[in-house]
Amino acid sequence: MTISKRSSGRDSPSIAGPAGCSSCADPAMANAHLAHPYFEVHAIAAKYADVFQLPALLQDPDETVRWSAAQCLPQCHLVTMAADPHREVRIRVALRLEPAQLVRMMRDSDYYVRVPVARRLPLPLLAQMRGDPDSQVRTEVARRLDTRALLPLTGGPDAAVRAVVAQRLPPALLAPMIADADWQVRYEVAQRIDALALTPLLTDEDEAVREAAELRRVNRSAAHSELLEGRQ
Repeated sequence: MTISKRSSGRDSPSIAGPAGCSSCADPAMANAHLAHPYFEVHAIAAKYADVFQLPALLQDPDETVRWSAAQCLPQCHLVTMAADPHREVRIRVALRLEPAQLVRMMRDSDYYVRVPVARRLPLPLLAQMRGDPDSQVRTEVARRLDTRALLPLTGGPDAAVRAVVAQRLPPALLAPMIADADWQVRYEVAQRIDALALTPLLTDEDEAVREAAELRRVNRSAAHSELLEGRQ
């Protein structure tokens, strides 16, 4: 492994590995650079070092080094990093931690961390995140929840979340969402609700909703006519 410096700007290291390789994959060589004074060097070295050398990096002052270590550390060490002060480290922990261990990260202060938690948390625990303060997190929750657990979200404050709910609820349970305040939610309802319940949407104030409802009505009428002709 060789260390070189760029010619412009402040001195900064780059790592060159063997010929034809952009970085070093030799654990012994990587181990030797874990204490290098340039954080960029030991951050890269952490990706290739012997896993038994990595716990020493958990307290490194640079978050780049810590999240490099987080991508390789065994699960037992990842648990301790779930409370790391830097969100980039915690995001990587949330992406690797065993799903059953993610419950400790459901209330993380940063929604960037809670999003991957919502994507990976075991379904029996996911309902606990329905009330998350961030709409993107609630959207991820709505995409994965068991349909029986979606009903409390039908009256939520965010239209994007309600639209996902309208896409996933059984058609028989969509009637309460016909009068939703957001046209995009009503549009999703018009696409999926039982055709017999379309009447209020045929006169909706939004053109896209009316067209979707009318198309469903026409298709139902055509299907009904074909059925009658087939019986004759």
